[in-house]
Amino acid sequence: MPDLSYEAIRSALAAQELFEAKSWQLSPQAWPLTPEQVGQLEQIGAACLEFHQALETLYLRSVAGKNLLRNKPLLAPWVADYLDRGKPAALVQHARDPQNRGQFPTVLRPDLLLTDDGFALTELDSVPGGIGLTAFLNRLYGGGSDPAILGHGDAMIENFHAALAALRPGVRNPLIALVVSDEAGTYRPEMKWLAEQQQQRGRRVFCLRPEEIFPLGGELFFDVEGTPEKIDVIYRFFELFDWANVKIAADIMEAWQSGAVAIAPPMRHFQEEKLALALFHHHLLPDFWAEALSSRSLKILRQIIPASWVIDPAPLPPGAVLDGPRLGGRALNDWRDLAGASQKERDLIIKISGFHETAWGARSVVLGSDCSREEWQAGLDQALRLTPVNFHVLQEYRKPKRVSHQLYQASAGLPAALAKDGRLRLCPYYFVVGGQSRLSGVLATFCPPDKKIIHGMQDAALLPCRALSLV
Repeated sequence: MPDLSYEAIRSALAAQELFEAKSWQLSPQAWPLTPEQVGQLEQIGAACLEFHQALETLYLRSVAGKNLLRNKPLLAPWVADYLDRGKPAALVQHARDPQNRGQFPTVLRPDLLLTDDGFALTELDSVPGGIGLTAFLNRLYGGGSDPAILGHGDAMIENFHAALAALRPGVRNPLIALVVSDEAGTYRPEMKWLAEQQQQRGRRVFCLRPEEIFPLGGELFFDVEGTPEKIDVIYRFFELFDWANVKIAADIMEAWQSGAVAIAPPMRHFQEEKLALALFHHHLLPDFWAEALSSRSLKILRQIIPASWVIDPAPLPPGAVLDGPRLGGRALNDWRDLAGASQKERDLIIKISGFHETAWGARSVVLGSDCSREEWQAGLDQALRLTPVNFHVLQEYRKPKRVSHQLYQASAGLPAALAKDGRLRLCPYYFVVGGQSRLSGVLATFCPPDKKIIHGMQDAALLPCRALSLV
């Protein structure tokens, strides 16, 4: 497909409520990916799904006090303690309910940084924003039919519905409610756009606020032009820390328990904790992961997940050391020792694990090598102070490499496309259908080279991706 003109992009964005009060840098081209990179993304999707399956096994065996391995003893009751920390008892009980066994997120979105050593997976989001945005950009840059675009043919829209409809296999054209809380309200326009796209295909998909739903006879309904319509599937677009603010939470739980409604992603707190990545690297668990994952997925995850640790200030016996990084070649025996780390040794990120309003949107992230010693100390102090309720994770920082792409730059007339240097994050979207992950689109975030933490911002370009092998 030829380059998109600046006028065409601006006109398309201005015509959509989806992008009100949002702006970013524009480019005439989708982000190019090599055949090798596309193949890696396919494999990463399968590995992420396997990771969730193994994480469920790890959590439930820890809860039950069961052995983690087949041929030698390994108990880890501390895993459940970590993952349950600070969660309401009712939510923990729900996550363990046998009715939830084998229920995994319907949408998986890892955050992948492009580094000199390949991809680095910094987070694995199970309630991701950007689904509507990526679907729109795929269509804009690919015209809806360009096979080079990853997600051509509206794969984001089609597979999103397929993943949700599969939760009610006996219901023809199930009514799906995309429920967006006030906390997640900035994403409501894109979820509304997604619902409208589904309705144009004859599907019963609606974007609702929690207060628009009401119980009736043990089932859930909402009004469609004055007529109550029964809801079959709820797609909850809010993190579980926000569950207490959902006014009909008890009614949703009751309807789920009776089988009247399916909920996606499942309300299982351990699937939304960043410390799961630290468990993957925990020095007591390598044998478990080796047994629970296929050899291919194990190799991939070892390559892409940066070294990560749970910041747990529990007292240690004399002579013991922490499961953490080394300073000056020596192991730590107190997390407070990190306060004295040099700037080079602070190439580490602190972030809250989950179940907190700052756990999304990079709001809790502290990058040690990009802040003052005082800011680093404050981030460390907060991590230790909040541990009784919220764990923080320490993660090795893998610096994205410098790459180049065409961006429109202001000039005397219309902006001209010029090559600019920057750093890249890729967010592939996988929809789980029939036990398989379907790569349905990839959102590229291209930031100026001085930005150490990459996320959507005015200085960044947000782009779909295209496969070079198909151009």
